[in-house]
Amino acid sequence: MIGLLLTIANITGGILLGLATLDKWDGESDFFNKIASALLPFQSVIGGALIVLPILVFWSGWIFNILSILGGILLLTHMFSKVPSLEAGLRKLSAKLMPFKAVIGIILLIVGIIRLF
Repeated sequence: MIGLLLTIANITGGILLGLATLDKWDGESDFFNKIASALLPFQSVIGGALIVLPILVFWSGWIFNILSILGGILLLTHMFSKVPSLEAGLRKLSAKLMPFKAVIGIILLIVGIIRLF
């Protein structure tokens, strides 16, 4: 059950993080923009799931779980001000990861689709 929830979180987080690249591949249909606009209100929930769920199943595919945690950190950047003790460190980590946002998003999407099968 946790694996299925993590797969769904990987796919949805991958769409949100990799939207810039996916939009270029999509062309004129705006398919991924429509999906991302529907997922945007749930960005915090998806980011939280991408941090908590990989910790619960860490030893099964730990490299992919580390990527999921990094994706969750990128999705929760707007929430860091609510955790003052960790804010400075999390913002530095997020700033270092930001250039790789689209790459992490595409990898999360691919990992999520692969985990479906």
